Amino acid sequence: MTVTIRPSRAGGTVSAPPSKSGSQRALLCAALCRDGHSRIRGLAFSDDILAAIDCLRALGAHIEQQGNHMEITGVSPERFPAGAVLPCRSSGTTLRFLIPLSLISDKDINFTGSRQLFSRPLSVYEEICRQRGLRFFLSGQRLTVRGPLAPGAFQVPGDVSSQFISGLAFALPLLTGNSVVRVLPPLGSKPYLDMTLDMLDRFGVAAWWEDGCLSLAGGQQYRPTDLTVEGDWSNAAFFLALNALGGDVTVTGLSADSLQGDRAAPACIDALRRGTPTLDLSDCPDLGPVCMALAAALHGAVFTGVRRLRYKESDRIASMTEELAKCGVAAQADDDSVFIPGGALAAPCAPFSGHGDHRIVMALAVLATLTGGVIRGAEAVSKSCPDFFDALRKLGVSCLESAERP
Repeated sequence: MTVTIRPSRAGGTVSAPPSKSGSQRALLCAALCRDGHSRIRGLAFSDDILAAIDCLRALGAHIEQQGNHMEITGVSPERFPAGAVLPCRSSGTTLRFLIPLSLISDKDINFTGSRQLFSRPLSVYEEICRQRGLRFFLSGQRLTVRGPLAPGAFQVPGDVSSQFISGLAFALPLLTGNSVVRVLPPLGSKPYLDMTLDMLDRFGVAAWWEDGCLSLAGGQQYRPTDLTVEGDWSNAAFFLALNALGGDVTVTGLSADSLQGDRAAPACIDALRRGTPTLDLSDCPDLGPVCMALAAALHGAVFTGVRRLRYKESDRIASMTEELAKCGVAAQADDDSVFIPGGALAAPCAPFSGHGDHRIVMALAVLATLTGGVIRGAEAVSKSCPDFFDALRKLGVSCLESAERP
């Protein structure tokens, strides 16, 4: 899909989409409650959430949609069906959360997904399987794993992705013995781990930090619960960013004391509006694309702690560098920082590319409200925020969608 955006001043009120990170964690925990059923309210059915639901159903969980909430009856990993095929689509979170749970089983469990999904790092789990003699076989766009995983001591690098640690945190409490996960510093995206531990607690599972290690008692059970997913600061950031470009947008449904790392969005946007800041994105990497777009439109900025942006749905540093160059902005990047100069922004000399990445598309859309522009591959927003362009139109932004030319 191609979207053409004309320079527009956004104004009005929009509801924050439900937290994708919170939704995925809640669905997974509910699917592990083997006694009783849970109700998860306030879901939005983006591609990543649909992938999570499809995978949990494939493992044997009963999930029924009623309006915008789901009634879920869970399943224990020992009852996962042999040879189950889990269609992860392009959801790295779904894949990384479900691998350790699948390893509890002594049956082959298969994961499928996009080519881009399996280009993202999985070496942490591969090494764990190698050390413990468990099956981990990746061929093209299919991964097969087989356990059984035993409790014990695990060591995980903290600077690759917090999703590996979260994945272990969901699985290890279900084993018969106690486990500990030693996280090698530096630890990035700690707020996402805090969200995981908070969700475990909501479902009656205990996990705690002790001397730089995550401790998890074995023999625990997930308890059914009824919860509503909070608003998503990650996606709300794109609407809030419009205010830095002359808009007057109010975003409702957000919690100021949320555990989400991207609750830093207002402070980051304000810093970009006031000057040329140096911003550390270690705990909020998903803000990278929109902050880079704003820096280019405003006074410039230096962003640090961005190494993991290279391993998202696209290499987000390379993607934004390429797209900003079309507007005359020459970004400079090294391994863990990016400099975006300000004061050079022009209308794009060529159509923007979405690089198959929802956050790149949304960041470019924000920028295009100032410069105008055409975005190709705009359908990528369906991964997390399928109603994004409808919301922009309701805010008065001129967006015209059309089919891609072959």
